[in-house]
Amino acid sequence: MYETNFHKASTAQDAAALLAKSDDGKILAGGQTLIPTMKQRLAAPSDLIDLSQVSALRGITITKRKKMGIMKAEGGETITIGAMTTHSEVAGDAELVKVCPVICQLAGNIGDPAVRHRGTIGGSVANNDPAADYPAALLALGATIHTNAREIAAADYFKGMFATALTDDEIITAVSFQAPAVAGYGKFPNPASRYAMAGVFVAKSVEGDVRVAVTGAGDNGVYRHAGLEAALSADWSAASVEAVEVSADGLMSDLHGNAAYRANLIKVMTKRALA
Repeated sequence: MYETNFHKASTAQDAAALLAKSDDGKILAGGQTLIPTMKQRLAAPSDLIDLSQVSALRGITITKRKKMGIMKAEGGETITIGAMTTHSEVAGDAELVKVCPVICQLAGNIGDPAVRHRGTIGGSVANNDPAADYPAALLALGATIHTNAREIAAADYFKGMFATALTDDEIITAVSFQAPAVAGYGKFPNPASRYAMAGVFVAKSVEGDVRVAVTGAGDNGVYRHAGLEAALSADWSAASVEAVEVSADGLMSDLHGNAAYRANLIKVMTKRALA
């Protein structure tokens, strides 16, 4: 690796200040993407700013929704996950699994145990790998990405392959979303990397809105599928998926599978998500 300056931030504000002062600084969360990239000499940041000691960025909070002043327990809870919360912590949270089991299931199938114990939700969302799992969940759940400077709706945050709405000096502090009335995630993983060759997150909000987000298949990263959303809005069932045409246009072709293969996978993973 190239020579770099290493800093341990104590707060998000401290990290932002260090980032602003550096020539080409990078935030280090779990390091599951950044460190291998540096080892391959594809990145050579002047400074690494480690967030591992910022306890305020770790943890899961669940707030029951209120209706006419009465605390409600049946769906619609607001879930806030700190950016430095690991995949393993999301997967194993006893309270989260009661209100949003799909996000625990998703997190529990990211990578392998070593990745899950180091990788963080904030790092994954900041990197926006086109085959990552969390972007599909956040897009389908209508989530909000919180930074040290502002709040960004997921629909406005994901800008394409490895591209986001983050500015150079912004740091993700948390993500939040409303627990869905019902949701599921179907993923066909690459057998080596466990990244999604196609992953489909389906969600119906307590208000009845349906969103379907696809990861691992699009040339331009995570995206919503309007045809599947329309079909499931009319009939929330695997049978309704059959009539939907999933075009291969704009889908990836690589050594693992061509665009037509991924188009078929999207329909299959949608059905598995519904199951």
